[in-house]
Formats: sequence, C-alpha cells, structure tokens
Amino acid sequence: MSDQNQLDDSPPQDQKLPLDSWHRRQGARMVSFAGYEMPIQYEGIMAEHVWTRENAGLFDVSHMGQVVFTGDSADKELEKILPGEIQKLGVNRIRYSLLLAQDGGILDDLMVTRRSDDIYAVVNGATKYDDLAYIIDNMPDSVTINLMDDHALLALQGPKAGAALASFIPEVDTLYFMMAGAFVLDGMDLWISRSGYTGEDGFEISVAAQDAEKLADILCGHEDVKPIGLGARDSLRLEAGLPLYGHDLTAEITPIQADLGFALNKRRRAEGGFAGAQRVLGEHKDGATMKRVGLFVEGRQPIREGAIIVDDAGKEIGQVTSGGFAPSLERPIAMAYVPSELSVEGTALTAQQRGKPFAVTVTKMPFVPHNYRRKPKA
Repeated sequence: MSDQNQLDDSPPQDQKLPLDSWHRRQGARMVSFAGYEMPIQYEGIMAEHVWTRENAGLFDVSHMGQVVFTGDSADKELEKILPGEIQKLGVNRIRYSLLLAQDGGILDDLMVTRRSDDIYAVVNGATKYDDLAYIIDNMPDSVTINLMDDHALLALQGPKAGAALASFIPEVDTLYFMMAGAFVLDGMDLWISRSGYTGEDGFEISVAAQDAEKLADILCGHEDVKPIGLGARDSLRLEAGLPLYGHDLTAEITPIQADLGFALNKRRRAEGGFAGAQRVLGEHKDGATMKRVGLFVEGRQPIREGAIIVDDAGKEIGQVTSGGFAPSLERPIAMAYVPSELSVEGTALTAQQRGKPFAVTVTKMPFVPHNYRRKPKA
C-alpha cells in the first residue's frame, strides 16, 4: 500500500480552532465535536453553567459556519429555501430561520442578518459544508457565496455580558436583542450581534482569526468574564428550551413538529414559495402528528437522548432527543417528540431508559425564563 493510500484510508483529523492553544493554556479539557477539537470544560460544567447564569461567560463557537451572500437577488433567492421573511428584513436586523429540504424537513437552523451590502448567516458547524453544497445547488450564479473560514466567532453570554462588553466598546449599548453592527476595538474590526444560545443576554462576535487570542484576552481580563466550555453551553441551551441540530432537529423533522412555527413569517405563510411549503403550511394549518415538548423528570437521575416514551402497554410512542440535569432548577429535564394529543402541559407520561421506567410530565419551555435585552416598545 502506498503512502497516499495510507493517508486516504486514515480517519479524518479534527481541525483546530484559532484559539486552540489559548484554550489549552486556560486549562481546558479538549474533546472532538463537529470535526474540531473543542473545549468541553475548564473548571467544571456545573460551576461554568452557574457562572454564566450569574455573570458572563465567553464561549468559542468558531466551528460554526459564517457565510456571506452578495448579489441584488440574494434575499429573494434565499427565500426559496428559507421560510423566513428575508426581503423585508431591516439593515442590521437578525432573523432566526430554517434551511428546508424539498420535502419540508429541517436541514439546519440558522441566524440571518441583513447588512448594508450583503447578507450574513451563521450555520451549525457539523452541517456547514452540507449546507453550502445544498445552498449552492439552489442558488443562481448571480449570488456570490463566501464561507468566512478566516474568521473566528466568540459568544459572550450572561446577565453581565452587556456591561462587560460596553466597558470596552460603549457603542454596543445601542444594540438590543436580534440587532447587530460593525465595531472596532483596539484596531480589530468586529461584527457583533446581540444574540446567543443560552437564553441569557449576550453577543456573538465575529473577528479575524488572527485577532481571536487578542480579543479573548481582552474580554477575559474583565472581572465578570470567564471562559466557558461546550458542556455548560449544552446545559444552558437545554434549560432555555433551544433545540440542537442533529439531536432535536433533523432532516426527518418539520418546523411544525419542532414547535418552530414562529419561524414562518406572515407573508411567507400566505405566499408559500419555499422548499417543502405544501407540507409545512399544511401542518401549520391542520397540525402535525408529533410535537417537540419539554419534560420534567421525577427523581434525580437524568434521562438522555435515545430514551423512549412508552404507552401503558410499553409500546414506543415517542423519543427523547435531549436530556440532562438542570443546574438552575436542581432537577433533570428533557426534550422529546410525542404524539400531538399528548403534548398538552401537565400530561403525565412514562420514559424508558435501558429498560428502566421514569415518570415524566410535559411542561412549558423554556424551562428557565429567557433574559434577552429587548428593545422597549414605543
């Protein structure tokens, strides 16, 4: 066997983040995730979770795909594969949307921002290359698509995130939830959105990869900011009731099943014209057979992804897609898909994990109230 064949047959190596060495200097424990070596924790998941809920945590989410679309028809063309209102999205405004397959299944969830000269989107790290291939196949040549693989993405999250970042960049105080803008800090060009994945106030900050360490050092120099790993990011988003692609969202799940009907804007519901519209709008009108719900789990032992929901005869009728211990509530919680008629708050169900039954109750999400900084109504 030649050296080339040996190379081709070897398992793919995880990529390193721009901040890889920085994480290791901070004492991070690194794990493989979405094709990257990523920090799962520094001090400990529980401590980092609590710190973020009470102060401000800095997350490295540079594995995410940052994509820029340019061309006069980019917004119109994106609406063919996204059910969101993109054409009327204001400059420096952000919209949560879904990349839909032709049958209405969810290929990814993403954030879309209209900037003055282009449209900027952040897609999930594990799906970004598949997303790009699908988008390219469904976009005309008049739209230019650029993956910003020379940029890092950091998320500063927590109730003290706003004050911490404003101490370095006072102008960010003009941003409210789902707003964004361009800023400069110590010679670094930053694109900052007031958004995140923890349910807390916070920001996502796009920065040139070569400046990532400098930015991380500046932010963590603030007394209220600490680096936080993937472990706490997952428990925070679960408490916030936010779905994770590849777990709570898949190509077999539709927006209505996922309880994401809010992503179907009024004009798009009336006009359709997006991938899978017939199925998705049919479910929006008549309801879907299954629905994503939150669950409170009795006792102290968490149930995990893959646990099943069973009826009185022990027959599988649903499945848990995310689960774990909620530090803020000091109890286990989960998300699951169940028949729609069983999705009413307060419904008692039985989950089964490794043959052991667990009493669960359908509850409203988010489990922990969101703490976004929303713009006051006029």
